[in-house]
Amino acid sequence: MNATKVNTQTGKIILAPMEGVVDATMRHLISRLGGVDLCVTEFIRITGYVLPEKEFLKSAPELASQGTTASGIPVVIQLLGSEPELLAMNAVRAAQMGAPAIDLNFGCPSKTVNKHRGGAVLLDEPDIIHDIVRAVRQAVPANIPVTAKMRLGNLDKSLAIDNALAIQEAGADSLAVHARTKVEGYKPPAHWEWIGRIKERVDLPVVANGEVWNCEDYQRCRELSGCDDVMIGRGLIARPELGLMIKSFQLGQSSEGQAWSKIMRLLLEYFDFVEQKLPPKYVHGRIKQWLHMMRPQRGEAEKLFFEVKTINDLNDLRSILEREL
Repeated sequence: MNATKVNTQTGKIILAPMEGVVDATMRHLISRLGGVDLCVTEFIRITGYVLPEKEFLKSAPELASQGTTASGIPVVIQLLGSEPELLAMNAVRAAQMGAPAIDLNFGCPSKTVNKHRGGAVLLDEPDIIHDIVRAVRQAVPANIPVTAKMRLGNLDKSLAIDNALAIQEAGADSLAVHARTKVEGYKPPAHWEWIGRIKERVDLPVVANGEVWNCEDYQRCRELSGCDDVMIGRGLIARPELGLMIKSFQLGQSSEGQAWSKIMRLLLEYFDFVEQKLPPKYVHGRIKQWLHMMRPQRGEAEKLFFEVKTINDLNDLRSILEREL
């Protein structure tokens, strides 16, 4: 298909949900740094009953602060499951707690999640997807947007259009599309042109997602997908200032990244937050995880990661990180 022209001066940047990575602390730090217009929580798994408020607050403490990060960025609550009525009841609970929007997960590629009939495996059943979205949309107050996130398919792309139309016909307010199937996982390339095909067939707003690591990727994604809004996950973790870089790029200004020392200050602040939340034996793993995810975009992260890879003593780890300032 031909590339679609988009307006480079518009478009939201959305921090994608990433299980085990984009928790409330990460949302706080990245949204505070700037450049992100919206965040989505890690999925909240719904099975068997309506979750108590304390369970929602574990995944989305922002619900206690009018549904936004400390920087005022809205945080959408994402639910995952396969039972329409149960998802609808939990969506109502989240809305009553102040969720600015409800998102439904039809994209998670996890084998465990898929085995229990959640996430991307549902893309084999457009009728079920329709029923889930319709039940949630009918249950949640009209002023609360209901959105969905899907991949291009489970095993292949044959039902991509059918799933998108099912989501639209069920009343969703917008649709985010990760430009790969479950089987394709996170392997490049992302098929942004397929998002464009979906966008041509539906009338609701479409958000493009997948394989955006820099300003050039961002622009190419928008051109091929025809989407104004772009959701970014790993790219924003690898380069937390990517949102700021893109905003500068949109204005025709310099889009250079932050100095490594500033990123290290962010990592050390993350260290402090994680120490307050987790038992000591788990802290070093979270720090190394973020450093590892920075490696594709930063030579400094590559070198530092291998230096701290086997260090488990938190004092030693902190000392090495502080040396980078």
